[in-house]
Amino acid sequence: MLLASITEIFLPDSGTFLTVVKFFGTPSVALMLAVLVALFALGKGSGMSLATANGVMSNGLPAVAGIILIVAAGGGFKTLLVDAGVGNVIKEWAEGKNLSPLLMAWLVAVGIRLATGSATVATITAAGIVAPMLTGLDANQLALVVLAIGCGSVFFSHVNDAGFWLVKEYFGLTVVQTLKSWSLMETVISVAGFAFCAMAWMLV
Repeated sequence: MLLASITEIFLPDSGTFLTVVKFFGTPSVALMLAVLVALFALGKGSGMSLATANGVMSNGLPAVAGIILIVAAGGGFKTLLVDAGVGNVIKEWAEGKNLSPLLMAWLVAVGIRLATGSATVATITAAGIVAPMLTGLDANQLALVVLAIGCGSVFFSHVNDAGFWLVKEYFGLTVVQTLKSWSLMETVISVAGFAFCAMAWMLV
């Protein structure tokens, strides 16, 4: 998968080699190959028969099946919110507000993160919204705005974030326990990071 990503950057958009690399770099194909390599290298390599190794792998599937389904559902819900244009609603709210670029960057990232559950969408959208406000800022201030967006993008992971369900299922927590631990931790990271950015903003 990494090779496919690097190849797409440095090679032309067409060609047999690129097509082959992109095929094997497709997540489903790459992960299937990883399972086959593990089956033979680890299973056969440790002295198991093919049937025994296959049985071990089959026994491990029920433990992760629920996690896979729940994470996939969380990701699907996030995509639904993104496609519904929640980010555009927040963008329209942000336009015309007379706020500090640093605070605006953090608030917009927080809003999109809460609405969509995606840190990536929050980062990209917030960057696009605040970019016109950054003219005239020096390199240090621009760096702090970037950090503020990153801090805002991790604010309060909750039920529309696939990562929330991943943590919940792997640690066997209830929804309430996950909110009190994982979500709270993400919020503390976000707020503390922004606080440090704000203090640094006053010094540059």
